[in-house]
Amino acid sequence: MTQFIALLSVCFADCRLLLRVVAGAFVACLLPVAVVFGAPDHPNIVIVMADDMGFSDIGCYGGEIQTPQLDRLAAEGIRFTHFYNAGRCCPTRASLLTGLYPHQCGVGNMIRDQQLPGYRGQLNRDCVTMAEVLRTAGYYTAAIGKWHLTRDDSPGDPAADRSSWPRQRGFDYFYGTLPGGGSYFTPKGLTRGNDPARPDDDFYYTDAISREAAAAVERAAEMHKPLFLYVAYTAPHWPLHAPEQDVARYRKLYARGWDKLRQARYERMIEMGLIDPQWKLSPRDSRVPAWEDAEQKEWQIERMAVYAAQIDLMDRGIGQIVEALNETHQMDNTLFIFLADNGGCSEIIPVRSLPADHPEAKFGNLPGVMPGDDETFSSYGIGWANLSNTPFRKYKTLQFEGGTASPLIVHWPAGIATKRDGSLVNQPAHLIDLMATVVDVSGATYPQTIDGHPIQPMEGISLTPVLAGRSLQRDTPLFFEHIGHRAVREPRWKLVCRGPYAPWELYDMQADRTELDDRAAEQPERVRQMVAAWDRWANRVRAKPWPHTPPRKPRQEKN
Repeated sequence: MTQFIALLSVCFADCRLLLRVVAGAFVACLLPVAVVFGAPDHPNIVIVMADDMGFSDIGCYGGEIQTPQLDRLAAEGIRFTHFYNAGRCCPTRASLLTGLYPHQCGVGNMIRDQQLPGYRGQLNRDCVTMAEVLRTAGYYTAAIGKWHLTRDDSPGDPAADRSSWPRQRGFDYFYGTLPGGGSYFTPKGLTRGNDPARPDDDFYYTDAISREAAAAVERAAEMHKPLFLYVAYTAPHWPLHAPEQDVARYRKLYARGWDKLRQARYERMIEMGLIDPQWKLSPRDSRVPAWEDAEQKEWQIERMAVYAAQIDLMDRGIGQIVEALNETHQMDNTLFIFLADNGGCSEIIPVRSLPADHPEAKFGNLPGVMPGDDETFSSYGIGWANLSNTPFRKYKTLQFEGGTASPLIVHWPAGIATKRDGSLVNQPAHLIDLMATVVDVSGATYPQTIDGHPIQPMEGISLTPVLAGRSLQRDTPLFFEHIGHRAVREPRWKLVCRGPYAPWELYDMQADRTELDDRAAEQPERVRQMVAAWDRWANRVRAKPWPHTPPRKPRQEKN
């Protein structure tokens, strides 16, 4: 018996030794991860934005384009159904980055200086960017992609005014284009930091943005810092540029035409709970023929196939960013936000000749000239923009739902207390709310002054109550203005005007979010009160007087 106990003691000691060895090896394996990828106290914040993409283009919002990465983020997070942008590139970017209405930071229009305080064409010093705020909380800040918030966008000019460039507005690192849209193969204004950058061989801008964004994730992890990453893709903004193998995947799909696809999206969106069945599908744009009557069908199909490929490639790039977050063990503690800067774009690229150094290029919407490569420069047209904005009417620039309604996906495993199962949030929210949300979750402090200069207070409210399953408490309506197009959004009612010389229209957002039944004549007192509220807001934020331009008849695209 004594021998048995002795033997048992030896075995037990060996087991303890074995356990210590295994535990030590396990800790040793984890140590490099803990050292290199130590989770910061504050969450990473990643904001990804598409350019000129319709409300229903991606799969998780009812579209037929293949977006598995975004669909997965949506399925594991939450989706907003009433999120609003500012209706166009520059104003949206200004509002997103500052938490102000675009006029308050000087970008009420585009990047042209119109000698009015709200329309100077670049970020002013009365505002502060997310990057400037988050750097004070120890964040590593990176902007990748399209900037479009400065009048002087020539990185090769040593005399350029860089005061509104990313590096001068709080970003530790910048790689992208300072101007707006351009070639995906040979983009103008490509910049790294403050200096010109040259495209590599086989360059495709979407892929370059994705690679740089993933590298920024890894860089922040190596620095043991929380990350603020702003990724502004140009996809799917015109020109229509995508590799042939990606375009080929979509030709058969779009041979169905815009009418059948709009109806299919509408039915899917109802099934997914994104829209109320009582909201009627808006009619096909009157400038667009029925698909069966459309001319140049092969060309029309190619246009939408390239557009879809651009979104598909962006989605794959987002997958690279997610992979980098997973590999550095940071995904769970990353607030990941995806949105679009405005609705689908009905702009027509006019046909014109190019300079002598590029005479072979085919510039403009030339029927029969198939888009896709760097020798073409065209857009997808009104018919397909109408599909992109299903079920809404109108487009980019206008303040109807088709211009300003954006998908918004929020993914944050460690921070969403409610069900993370693709739940829908049906409360109105806006770009101005993102700064307040970021400040709320980061532990940063929004400043009252910078270098003794007063900073305007944030306009929005934090969206964090929604992450906890509670309702938002907003005390004021949401307001809109762009080149005289105006709107006021209350929880139920929306007042909207299609230009400085047009009458106001009133819509019931509960019964008619597709804005088909104008109730203004029935409710003149409500209209009067909402107009008065808009006037007070416009005077306060410098959105009035706006630069007056005579009304212009929309151009009819010819097939």
